[in-house]
Amino acid sequence: MNIFIGNLPYSVKASDLKGFFEEYGEVESAKIITDKETGRSKGFGFIEMSDEAAAKKSIEELNGAELEGRTIVVNQAKERQAGFNSRR
Repeated sequence: MNIFIGNLPYSVKASDLKGFFEEYGEVESAKIITDKETGRSKGFGFIEMSDEAAAKKSIEELNGAELEGRTIVVNQAKERQAGFNSRR
């Protein structure tokens, strides 16, 4: 299951995010979305977990949790729509 994490502190790295979620189960991948020009975090990222039950538990327990002084938003990621906000 792909999980969206929003309102992340800009200092959080993918490895930090992975460690935060590993308490709930195996994390296949962790990614922080960054600005292409500056390389700075955009304040959100994604976690991929293969165990759906563990992923749902992490969403339930971490949505609204505090991470480095910020209240994070955690929910199931929606599939990207083809052509939505795409650049040519």
